[in-house]
Amino acid sequence: MKKHLKDLLWYTVGSIIYAIAVTIFISANEISPGGLTGIATLLNYTLHVPTGLTILVLNIPILILGYIKFGGKFIISTAVATTMVSFAITFVEEVVPAVKVDKILASIFGGCLLGLGISLIMLHGATTGGVDIVAKLINKRFRHFTVGKIILILDAAVILLAVIVYKNIESALYSVVTMFASARVMDSMLYGGDRGKVIYTITSKPDEICKSVSQELSRGITLFDVTGGYTGEKRKMLMCSLRPFEVSLFYSLVEKYDPKAFIIVTEAGEIIGEGFKKLN
Repeated sequence: MKKHLKDLLWYTVGSIIYAIAVTIFISANEISPGGLTGIATLLNYTLHVPTGLTILVLNIPILILGYIKFGGKFIISTAVATTMVSFAITFVEEVVPAVKVDKILASIFGGCLLGLGISLIMLHGATTGGVDIVAKLINKRFRHFTVGKIILILDAAVILLAVIVYKNIESALYSVVTMFASARVMDSMLYGGDRGKVIYTITSKPDEICKSVSQELSRGITLFDVTGGYTGEKRKMLMCSLRPFEVSLFYSLVEKYDPKAFIIVTEAGEIIGEGFKKLN
């Protein structure tokens, strides 16, 4: 019960933030957020029907079909979150005035708030419904279409529809900015803002480099035995996780002992463990 109440609390907070983004920034400035919410804002613009109620009505058949096909707690949680989002949008439309601002500001702030609201809901086991469930249903029938591609196609269709409704191609461009800002915030919230670099170094001086990195950077290194495919030479490969600002110092330490070292640097979306982020 305590967990359910906690989830409901975060659904409420996420729904209100989502509603503020849609009502005050996005819809008021003729920008489409894509998905079913985008369709609802277009219907509100053309037919003056309530955005929140329209979102709920559009989601009902999708949620029912999703429950039939997938079942489980996820669809039920999503139904609860979607209902709360719909009521939150209706409430915000009534009590908070829309803001007419520069469209680039509206698209950026609206997108950031949109991503924040969705993330708070997703972090507690639900989504805001809409195209993600539709995409999963289509993917179940047509496996050669990935969920990500389906969502992209559906969102693109809504954005093109917004161009026709608003009679302004700039609406599509601002919608892309909104979706990009939303995606960036969601990436940080869902996958962690604790980004870093993972460096693989093949060297003939592993002991010296390990000792130097430990002393200068206070970072641990994992060693692997590797063999050159062409030369057959046996060497060591070092793997080390670093903050981005530590990479240049790592290069200088490696160059000091082995200027011929072979280095591969990759992006790490999130690093969990000692010296970085705790597992909780």
